[in-house]
Amino acid sequence: MNGKTSGSFTFGFKLIGAAALIGLAHIFFYGEEPGWTLGGFALAWIVILLLTRRDLRDSRSARGALAMATLFGSLLVDDPGPLKALMVLIAIGMATLLPLRRYDDAIHAAGRLLVHGALSLVAPLRDAARLSRTRRGRSGPKLAAVAAMLVVPVGGSALFLALFAQANPLIDDAFAAIRIPDLSALLYRLLFSLPFLLLIWSSLRPRKTLLAPGSVTWDAAPLLPRLARATLILSLVTFNLIFAVQNGLDIAFLWSGAPLPQGMTLADYAHRGAYALIVTALLAGGFVLYAAESEDAVLRRLITIWVAQNVLLVASSILRTIDYIAVYSLTPWRIAALAWMGLVAVGLVLILWRMWRRRSARWLVNANALAAGVVLTAGCASDLGAIAASWNVAHARSAADIDLCHLERTGPSALLPLIALERRTADPALRERIGYVIDIVAADLIRAQADWHSWTWQGARRLAAARSRIGTQVRSRPQRRCGGEAFLPQAAPSPLTEAPRP
Repeated sequence: MNGKTSGSFTFGFKLIGAAALIGLAHIFFYGEEPGWTLGGFALAWIVILLLTRRDLRDSRSARGALAMATLFGSLLVDDPGPLKALMVLIAIGMATLLPLRRYDDAIHAAGRLLVHGALSLVAPLRDAARLSRTRRGRSGPKLAAVAAMLVVPVGGSALFLALFAQANPLIDDAFAAIRIPDLSALLYRLLFSLPFLLLIWSSLRPRKTLLAPGSVTWDAAPLLPRLARATLILSLVTFNLIFAVQNGLDIAFLWSGAPLPQGMTLADYAHRGAYALIVTALLAGGFVLYAAESEDAVLRRLITIWVAQNVLLVASSILRTIDYIAVYSLTPWRIAALAWMGLVAVGLVLILWRMWRRRSARWLVNANALAAGVVLTAGCASDLGAIAASWNVAHARSAADIDLCHLERTGPSALLPLIALERRTADPALRERIGYVIDIVAADLIRAQADWHSWTWQGARRLAAARSRIGTQVRSRPQRRCGGEAFLPQAAPSPLTEAPRP
C-alpha cells in the first residue's frame, strides 16, 4: 500500500470515527440531561483518538496526557461537573498537540492550546476544501456537467406535472396529499452536531500551531526598563515597612485574639481584607519577579524579607477567611478561595527558591503549573458541596444556626449531611423543616437516577446510603418555602378594606 492510499484510508477511518462520536453525542445529550454520559463520551473520544492516530500512540508524552484525560473522564462518569469537563478538554488538547510539538513550558503549551482552539473553527472547512480539490483532480464526470445534463429533463418534467395537475383533479389531489416533512428538527440536530464536529475533527486532524519551541527566550533582558539599584533598594525598604505595619496589625488582632476596636466585629475584620490582601500579594510577586534578576546581595536579602512578609500576609488572609467561615458557614466557593490563597503562597515561595537556587524562569512557570494542576485535580476528585455541607452540619452550634435554604440549593451533595442533621435535632418544628428539605433533595436525586442519561455512580452510592438510613419512600408534604419554612397563613380581609356590595 503506497503512502497516498494509506493516507486516504486513514482519512476515511477518521471520518468514520468522527461520525460515530457525533452519533453517540446525539444519543447521549440531545434533549437529555447529562450525567455519567459526559464521562462516557470523553472515554469514547479517547478510544477513537488511539485508534485513528498512530503518532499519538507513538508519543510517550501524548500517552501521558491521554492517561490524565482518562482519569478526568472516569471522574466525570462518577460525578459530572464543569471543572472536570474542562480538565478533560485540556488533557485531550494537550494529547492532540504533543506529537506535533514537544512540551517546553506551560506558557507555550497554553498558547498552543488557544491557537489550536481558534484553528478548530475552520478545520473541517479546510479539509473539505482539500478533499474537493482532490476530487476535481480525478477523472470522471464533473459536477457541473452532470448538473447541465439534468436541467432540461428535470425542469421539463416539473413543468408538465404542474400543467397536468391544473387539468386533472386526480393528479392535483395526489400532490395535495404529499406532506413535506418538517425540516426544523433536522436543522436543530445539524446545529447540535456542529460544536462536536469542530472539537472532534480538530483533535483527529490537528495543525502545527504558530508557537514554536524557543520562540520566547525566558532569560532574556526584560521588556521593562531596568531600575537603578538605589531605586530598587529604596522601594524594597519602603514596601517592607508598609507590609510590616499591616502584618503587625494582623498579628495583634487576628492571630493573638486581642479585642478589636469599638464597633468592629471579627467577621467584619476577617472578610473585609481577605481578597484585597491577595491582590496585594500578587502585585508584590510581580515586583519580586522583576527585581529578583539582580545578583546584588543586599537586594536579595530585602527581597527575601519582603517575600516572607507576603507569605505571612497570605497566611493572614487564609486565617481571615477561616474566621469568616466560622461565623457565616462554609461554601464551595470559599473552599476554592482557600485553595487559591494556598497557591499564591506556594508561588511566592517558588519565586524565592528560584532566586536563591538560580533556577530559570521556565522552571518557575512549570513549577507553578504543576502546583495548580495538583490543586485542580484534587478539586475534581472532591465533592466540594458535600464537604461544605458536612462541615456546616458538624460545626454548627445548633441546628437552628444552619442555613437550610442554602443546603437545599446545594442539591444532592447535601443529602447525607441533612439526614445526619435531622437525626440530631430535637425540635419537632425544625425536624419538620429539615425533613421537607430532605424530601425535596431526595426527589431530585431519584429523578436524576431514574434516567440512564443522568445516572451517576456517585448518585447511586449516595441514594443507597440515604435509603439505608431513612427508607425508600419520599414523604408527601405540603408545599413550603426554600429551606422548609411554612407559608404564612393569609389574613382574613378587614371589614374596613372589603369592597362594598352592590
